[in-house]
Amino acid sequence: MTQNLANIALVVGDYDEAIAWYTQVLGFTLLQDTDLGDGKRWVRVAPPGASGTALLLAQAVTEAQRTRIGDQVGGRVGFFLHTDDFATDHAAMSARGVRFAEDPREESYGTVAVFVDLYGNRWDLVQLKG
Repeated sequence: MTQNLANIALVVGDYDEAIAWYTQVLGFTLLQDTDLGDGKRWVRVAPPGASGTALLLAQAVTEAQRTRIGDQVGGRVGFFLHTDDFATDHAAMSARGVRFAEDPREESYGTVAVFVDLYGNRWDLVQLKG
């Protein structure tokens, strides 16, 4: 048996603003934007070169969902973007307006810096050692 993680849902405030931020600012690729009717869409984005897992941008429709926008994991880092060229990606993301919450730092596992998306979700940009 083979399994893989296909999509991770990220609750967003608005499809179009989320698509714009993840594609134009973060540099992700829009994989799919399908109208499902009644204002719902199936929207998937992923980093360039990603194989497999994508973010499913899910627009909040209930009050409970709206309260989760930007704080889906209780304020901790909940998303991890791996790179093979930290310095280049950090510089490019900074130039496009990504807000880093800290300066890059060296850890036992690699180089890392926390950034926040347009809603306040915390992400790690990581280049693993070796």
